[in-house]
Formats: sequence, C-alpha cells, structure tokens
Amino acid sequence: MKRREQSQTEQLRRALAAREAQLQEVQARLAALEGSTSLQVGRALAGAARRPARGLVSLPRELYRLWRGSGRPGERTERKARTPEPVRSYETERQEARLLAGQPAFGDERIVVAGVLSAEARAALEPYARTIPLRPHDVQVVFDSADVDLVLVTASAARPGSPWAHLGDPAAVDRTRALRWVLEAAAARGVASVLVRDAPTAPALAGLGFDHVHDGDLGVPLHRYNPIAAEPERTPTPVRVCGTGRPPHPLVAADGGALPADVHWEDLPRTLRAAAVAVVDTPALADRALACGTRVLIADGSPGPGLPATAARTATAEADLARAVAEGPLTPGELRLVLRSLFLTRATPVLLADLLDRVRLLPGGATRTQPLAHRAVAVLAGPFDDTESLALADDVFRQQHPPAEIVVPASRADFAGIRRLRDRGLTVRTADAAAPGDPWSPADWARLAEAATAPWTVLWDRPSGESFLVDALCAAECSGADAVGPAVVPDGTGEARADGTGLEWLAAGQEYVFVTEVRPFLARRDLVRRGLHPGVWSRHGARLLALGDPRPTGRGAAPDHAHAG
Repeated sequence: MKRREQSQTEQLRRALAAREAQLQEVQARLAALEGSTSLQVGRALAGAARRPARGLVSLPRELYRLWRGSGRPGERTERKARTPEPVRSYETERQEARLLAGQPAFGDERIVVAGVLSAEARAALEPYARTIPLRPHDVQVVFDSADVDLVLVTASAARPGSPWAHLGDPAAVDRTRALRWVLEAAAARGVASVLVRDAPTAPALAGLGFDHVHDGDLGVPLHRYNPIAAEPERTPTPVRVCGTGRPPHPLVAADGGALPADVHWEDLPRTLRAAAVAVVDTPALADRALACGTRVLIADGSPGPGLPATAARTATAEADLARAVAEGPLTPGELRLVLRSLFLTRATPVLLADLLDRVRLLPGGATRTQPLAHRAVAVLAGPFDDTESLALADDVFRQQHPPAEIVVPASRADFAGIRRLRDRGLTVRTADAAAPGDPWSPADWARLAEAATAPWTVLWDRPSGESFLVDALCAAECSGADAVGPAVVPDGTGEARADGTGLEWLAAGQEYVFVTEVRPFLARRDLVRRGLHPGVWSRHGARLLALGDPRPTGRGAAPDHAHAG
C-alpha cells in the first residue's frame, strides 16, 4: 500500500474516532435529558392525566420526591462538570489543515516538498514538484498537517530580507530552532531532508542534521531559461551578469554601464534572450545564458562538460570579448547541442531526481523517477513490413533519450523488428487499428494513441537521428507546447501577407517560436487521441512550437546524425 493511501486510511480512522466521540456525546446528553427533573415532571403529569383515578392521588407524592431530589446543589455541580465538551467535526479540522498547509489535491503525481525556499527556487521547482512553503511563525502547524516526501532547504532562502534571514547564524536563534524542529520531526516520520547550498550561508546551517548536503543550485529550469520567442535580431552590446554581487538577485547591465539595483531575478531570462553575448562570473549563470541562445564568456571559472567549445569560453583578455561580439549569438547547431546537453545532465528535473537518489525515501512514497515522469514518450508506429520494423527498432535503440513504450497495430506485432524490441525488454503495446497510411491519417494515429500510457507521443513514419527525441522533448519542456514540429507556411510561398503577419522568417529557418500550424512529430497523447487534423489543433487551444525536423525526407533514407539546425 502506498504511503499516501496509508495516510488516507489513517484519516478515515480519525474520522471514525471522531464519529464515535460524537455518538458518545449524544448518548451522554440523552442520558442527562432522561434524568432531568423537567422530563420526569412531564412524565408524572402525563401519567396522572392518563389515569386520573390513581394518578391524581399519587401525583403530589411524586412531585415532592422530584423536588427533594433536585434540590441538592452538589449533585447539580457534579452533573454540570460531567457535561462533555463539544466535539469538532473532522471536516472542519481537515479543511483548516488544507488551508494552512496548502496540501496538494489527490491525483497529482508530482512529489510533495516541504521547503524553506527562495522565490527563485520555488519558480524552478514549480512544474516538477508541489511545494509547501514553511515559515518561521507557523512551521510546526504546517509541517504537522502536511504529508510530504522531502524536506528541502536552499541557502538562498536565508538571505537578508527573507522570512528565514540569517538562518543558522547565532543572531537568528529562533529561526534556527524552528528549522531544527522540522528536521527532527522529519527524521521521526522517516522523511528525508536535503540542504542545497546555492548561496553563501552560515557554517552552522549544514550541521543541523540534514540527510544530504548538495553544493550547487537546483539546475537550469528550462521552462524559464530558453530561446523560445527570442528576437531574430539581438542586441550586439554584451551584458554583464554578476551572480556573486549584490544579493539577493543577479544584477544585469550593459557593458560599461552602471549596475542598476532594481533588476529583479524574474527579468533575467528576458534580458539574456535579448543579448547576443553575456559576460558571467559563475558556471551556473553560464548555463542559463547558453540556454537562452546567448554566447558566453566566463570571467571566473570554466564551462561545464558537454558544451560546444565556441559557445562558452573562459575570458582571459579583451580580445576574447571582441571575438565573441563578432561571432554573435549561438548558431542553430550550437543551440541544439547546448540544449541537448543541459536537458540530459543539468536541467532542474534531472538534478531533483539525483537528489532523491541520494537519500532514503519512504516505501510507497516518492520515487527517483517522479521528477522525470513528464518526459516519458510513446512511439506510435505502423511499419509496413519486416524491413521497416527493423529500421524502427534500430532507430529506437540509438536514441539518447529512450522511449518509455512503443505502440504498433496488432497486425504488425509479429514483425521481426517488433520482436526484437520485446527481446530487449522494451514495453510494446498493440492497438486494434490499421497501420497509419500515407498521407498522415489522424484517425489511425488516434487509435494508436488510445493504447499508449505516456504523456507524449511520437508519430514515427521514418528513421531519425539519435538526438531526435532529446531535441523534441527539450523543445516541449522549454516552451510548454502541446505539439512540436516544422512550421507550415499557410500560403506555401513564405511571403508576408497584407496584414503584416507574414511568415517569411519561418521559411528562412527560424525555430523555437509559436506558430498556428505544424507538421507534428511530437504531440501530447491527449491531443492525438482526439483524432483532429493538425491544421485545426491551434483552433482548439493547442500551443504549437516550430522546430526543424531532423529526419530525412523520403521513406528508407538514412538518418542524418549530424543534423542540428
């Protein structure tokens, strides 16, 4: 039984106990009512009225007995003291706990994190975890009423001006004591605790008893730092991003200008997307700038592994800055390589999954794969023969991001390539549908999508490169789009229309922009299941992102592994 199911069982037990207490209270009140003088007098009068001959004779004696019995003050005091206290309803207590703790609704599969987090850290975790903020003044009430999977504390939350300012410092004993209580309560409940040292902090903070201490930040939140809808023409003047300067937020300014003090951290992605070159002082800021398509010079440090050598360099002289300005922003090929590397190794869900892997989680609770569950993809395919099924198998095996499942028509389940996929341990599902024909048939793909369980589907119709799934899923994670694919120019000429909304720049290869129609190769499963033609997806509220197709044209062509733009 899962831990949350156990928690629900415990809540039902508490509700049953509350109902039993209410029943006992009603029984006590009923007994008190039956023993009251008023009820007994009423019964005596009713009995005398029913039997006037005998009742009227015995009525004075009965009333005198009741009067003598009710005149003892000690008995009245004792009866009053035994009156039970009213029992609060379980629904009222549970509703108050939800309002105080912000308890997530049932059915949300994201992990639940009780956190001492900065605003930037909460924004980074928002798509991948449900966060319950802990505040010094109500930390005990909130944590006692919350069912969480992890306690997460970021050092950036202890910066001056925040509710947890100077946490771990002797000058803030009350806040340190409150956090120590949280960690002790978490340990007693078996909930893991993690400290993320993403900013300078008091040395005593790490000694409070965390299960794991991580040196670094929470990774690159690609839903915030990305090249989506960046201007085709960027500002050639470099910007300087100081991550170790004036806390709590990075300060951005034009080269040679004064650092403005009012730049908020929420404005940093937009500032980086507008610049062609950025000069930074930390590798973490370099990753964020690169994700926005900006060429980077690192003033103090070196770029991370897996990045193109020309995209990020260590600044050693003024000549490096001049060369970076001359090169301009990242090319489409460099941008694909950068996003690919960040998506696989340094994105926020990857780092969160790694943190969960380093601590001991309660059985039946959160798992290491939960932060990455939104990346699961099902490959929908309808190979025509054994040769094409083998091409499908080879294409699946070479992917840098393996799919979670493959869905094929039941009539293709015995092809050699499908058997090969099963032999490798991959999940293969079948659907009672005909093989998707040529041209693309929405109804055929919809029947295949019905059998899938992953949130994303790939409409496979020909081989692709090893980075095909990585590039498509990375674009979806960056943009929050419902479908990804090459843009379809409405008039087929790529020329501007009279209303000024022409798409000639799309014909020139512009990517990572929202459009009204795409030829999808990646789409949400729920969207494909509806059986609508892609030309009307945007009319039904779908968000469509333009991205170049890395697959070769023509059936049976060899995949283009070097394609990056």
